Amino acid sequence: MALSLHSLGKALNGSVLVTGHTGFKGTWLTLLLEALGIEVQGYSLNPEPNSLYSRLNRQGKIHEEFADIRNKDKLISFINLNSPVAVIHLAAQPLVLESYKNPLETFETNVIGTANLLDAVTRASRVKVVVAITTDKVYDNQNEGKAFTETFALRGKDPYSASKVAAEAAIAAWQQINRNNSNLKIVAARAGNVIGGGDWADNRLLPDIIRGFFNEELVEIRNPRSTRPWQHVIDPLIGYLLTLRKILDGSPIDAINFGPLGASLSVKEVVELAQKTWASPVKVKYGETNNRDYEATNLELNSQFAQHHLNWRPMWTQEDAIISTVEWWKRDLLEGQLPNENCDIDIQYALAQI
Repeated sequence: MALSLHSLGKALNGSVLVTGHTGFKGTWLTLLLEALGIEVQGYSLNPEPNSLYSRLNRQGKIHEEFADIRNKDKLISFINLNSPVAVIHLAAQPLVLESYKNPLETFETNVIGTANLLDAVTRASRVKVVVAITTDKVYDNQNEGKAFTETFALRGKDPYSASKVAAEAAIAAWQQINRNNSNLKIVAARAGNVIGGGDWADNRLLPDIIRGFFNEELVEIRNPRSTRPWQHVIDPLIGYLLTLRKILDGSPIDAINFGPLGASLSVKEVVELAQKTWASPVKVKYGETNNRDYEATNLELNSQFAQHHLNWRPMWTQEDAIISTVEWWKRDLLEGQLPNENCDIDIQYALAQI
């Protein structure tokens, strides 16, 4: 990758605030920034007991505050007091099925929380760049198998995707606010379905599979024919940092995709590869039909813009990302290897290639 991340710290000349730093992606991003020698701050809800953050005993390792992104006054106070140079905004309600149970909270967190963050950084003179993370599910998906580029129309159907489209509207509005009157640059980053060691959330495919394998319980899989752009968690995180680096160099980017190369794998293909990697005798029960009322059936993401402008390419294929995730959990659950050692294996592999 020609755009070096090893010089990011010098280009920043300051700290990076990660919102949602106690979440799965936020924890991995914190580890990656630390490995690059970059000062990190965190702003997030309290961590879940079984989260990667908790299992790594991360509390107190960086300057952090546990608070709700919807609390505007606390957020403004934190940013003004700690003066980050850049923000990577991950704080969100990220689960589709949870959004059906709590749609209002999903909208409040994903939309008002994002607007609070953008308003706060607009008022903070030292922040130069915000990389606001949305999702590949913001596109107007008619299940036609199109690989969405950044110029495709946005439209949400379920509460989660709709809330993220609304967050994109807020991002576009604050981009316009700051376009001619500020040195602040804001970009929307859209990633595919991230997987990796340490994710233990409910209603996510790989964590559900791993729990079934480990507990030797029947694994029930919905929508086996659905396709998703699966990618190792570190791949989009490196994309976010390369985006940050590019914007610091003066290149304008409003929105950018990060997804795997090649056609998206189906849920059934992911399950079968995970079974083979774990060598599990546990049976899997597949749902009879796709549930298009709740989630899109097909999803493909085009990342050529990132490949061309950032020289970014995923370091794991979809198959390798699945194998790596399962191997992470095998070392953790079956061999007793410490989670921090497991994470370091993947981070050092990634850093060796950039």
